[in-house]
Amino acid sequence: MTRINTNVGSLIAQSTLQRNNANLAVALKRLSTGLRINEGRDDPAGLIASESISSDLTAIDKAIGNSERASQIIATADSALGQVSNLLNDIRGLVVEAANTGAISDDQIDANQLQIDSSLEAINRISRSTSFQGRRLLDGSLDFSVDVSSATTVKDLEVTQANLGAAGRIAVDVDITAAATKAEVTNTGFSAATQATATLRFAPEAILTGFTDANAEVTIRATKAGTDLEGITVSFVADSTAVGSETAVYDADNKTLKIYINSTAATTAANVATAVGKLAEFEASATGAGAVDGSDANDIAVTDTTDADEIVITAASAGPDFNNLAISVEIDSAVAAGSPQAVYDSTANTLKLRINDTGTTTLANAASAIGSLAQFTATANANGDGNLLGTSADAKAIANTDTTGGGTLLDDIVLEVSGLAGVEVFNFQKGASINQVTDAIKLVSDATGVTASFSNTTLTLRSTDYGSDAFVGVKVISEGAAGQFKANLSATKVFGSDVQATVNGTKATANGNSLSISTSALSLSITVQEGSSTNFNFEITGGGALFQLGPDVVSTQQARIGISSVNTARLGGASGRLYELASGQAKSLKNDAAGAAKIVKEALTKVTKLRGRLGALQRTAIDTNIASLKEVSANLTAALSSIRDADFAAETAQLTRNQILVQSTTSVLAIANQQPQNVLALLR
Repeated sequence: MTRINTNVGSLIAQSTLQRNNANLAVALKRLSTGLRINEGRDDPAGLIASESISSDLTAIDKAIGNSERASQIIATADSALGQVSNLLNDIRGLVVEAANTGAISDDQIDANQLQIDSSLEAINRISRSTSFQGRRLLDGSLDFSVDVSSATTVKDLEVTQANLGAAGRIAVDVDITAAATKAEVTNTGFSAATQATATLRFAPEAILTGFTDANAEVTIRATKAGTDLEGITVSFVADSTAVGSETAVYDADNKTLKIYINSTAATTAANVATAVGKLAEFEASATGAGAVDGSDANDIAVTDTTDADEIVITAASAGPDFNNLAISVEIDSAVAAGSPQAVYDSTANTLKLRINDTGTTTLANAASAIGSLAQFTATANANGDGNLLGTSADAKAIANTDTTGGGTLLDDIVLEVSGLAGVEVFNFQKGASINQVTDAIKLVSDATGVTASFSNTTLTLRSTDYGSDAFVGVKVISEGAAGQFKANLSATKVFGSDVQATVNGTKATANGNSLSISTSALSLSITVQEGSSTNFNFEITGGGALFQLGPDVVSTQQARIGISSVNTARLGGASGRLYELASGQAKSLKNDAAGAAKIVKEALTKVTKLRGRLGALQRTAIDTNIASLKEVSANLTAALSSIRDADFAAETAQLTRNQILVQSTTSVLAIANQQPQNVLALLR
């Protein structure tokens, strides 16, 4: 059918040409942009998927940048901490050197102290100045905010990591189920307890009395207290000695004191006292103005033997607590002559009788003063005149209870004591008191890690440290046949125990009095008071260095670590803080070198642990996170490319096809447009 009003072929060709031109335009756009999807209509589902992947890639790329920035910050902090560690090592060397006081001079110690002061200032400077893009790293501004003022048993606390969640805070509950203990070994192999006793003997005296002249009396007192000048027989010898020139001769071998006076005339008691007073061993005083007559047989026969007033002091209770008690007399002008005082010092193991420095104190009053103490009874034996003179040798009287309280070794023993710090060997003789054994072991406790105490006749050896690492070992190398030490040992080796606790329901790792946990939500370490079993709680209210490591802003893709201050007021531990090593402070080289060494060791440990934690975060969290995110980024990029990028091989083929179709359609359209002209042939 031939028509001229409607050219169906042309219409079909036009429609086809339009479609082919559109397809050609799409091919050209894809080849020019390199993208398969340029508009939503290209692939709606693909567009949604690609945009989601693009968003994820943007977040991941930022997360990689954040992680790299965090790694740089940690590297900066670690470098500064390395310098602090070097300074602490230098300080430790100076402390050890200064402890060698037998070989170095005070000037050298002062020089070491100056170096320590300089190092301490350098540590403070590093703490203040270490920063990254204006953010200070080691001054404590990146530490966690924790208030433990209500937890009075906490000696040291360090929060290293905490997930504070959306609330920005986390409560911490610490439940201690068992306190840390020391290792302990006991022994009862000592002699039975008795009441310790000692006799305080004053200056020996001889009283010459019974002269024909009743007003004559001479008191002779030794110039030193004790038994050396007791039992000295005092007598007169009448010869040609001139009146007023009397002499006294002391014979130590024969224990005699002879006073030479005139045989035909009377002298005075004062002259006799003067003669005796010229001797170094004695002093004398005359009572009254009476005469001593050398021609009077009665006067010549007057004699006496020196003897001392004494106070017998006995412990109120049996046991070695009062062994080796040092008893002495002390003169004090503040003490009234008739009111002596007795002072017992259990720590120093001394008993002092205080009397007036110039006046006379009765022996009975002195005994009453000692007896008024709850720990002692006292009995006065007036073998002399019954008076104590503060100006005489009475003030030099001393006594010691020695081992009269019992608790002594029954035979010789060689003993090895070992602990966490080392081993020492002790050699005790038969009769050594439990006090002496205790003191000997305590004296070297810093070298063994074992100290000693006693109660009655029970010796207790304890480790100086708490925890399962601390131990007490006792080995009897040899013991006499009568000894009972080895047979009465409670054990030969015993270990202490660590504190047992949970933190927020998680069992804590313990070491002595320190406990710690490390979970994804919380990592901290706490040191409690020695042997404490008190539960406590506190709250972390913020702080810490927060690193966004993942593409999503959620707590599980963040890391928050606390970087505590490393200034000298914070570095240290249970033994003290680093600033105490400065000149004039309690742990300076001259005041306490041993204490200084402990603080430096604790400070080094704290810095080393901080570096370790930062290094662990950098290696196991940040570096692995960067590597993981880069792999994810590569995979997502590949996925995005597969969805959105154009396949040039396919698109160029499609371009060629579309070009051919457009050209052929154009030719067909031209033919279709010419076809109505054939109608003219019918009109000719």
